[in-house]
Amino acid sequence: MIRHVVMWKFRPGCEAEAEEFLERLRGLGDQLEMIRAMRVERDSSGKADHFDAVLIADFDHEQALAAYLSDPRHLAVSALCKSIREQRASVDYVWEPNREADGSPNQF
Repeated sequence: MIRHVVMWKFRPGCEAEAEEFLERLRGLGDQLEMIRAMRVERDSSGKADHFDAVLIADFDHEQALAAYLSDPRHLAVSALCKSIREQRASVDYVWEPNREADGSPNQF
């Protein structure tokens, strides 16, 4: 499996647009069959140096992630994000759903 993690910091004054973006992003979990699992969460700390939101999404393989990234529905949601974000960070990594790297059960 591939885990795709993305974090965003939104521009000040874009709170309504950020909520719209996050709701539309959550909706992709039901619309796009290549997504195996998806979580979209807001930062709860309120700390200025934290990102505002995070996406954690799982895909069966690299091709499924590539299909997601190029899907027109994802691109439309992404365009909204690009118009309101000031910072973005992401990481994709291979993982075994039921095991951590040390062999212990996965808790996510």
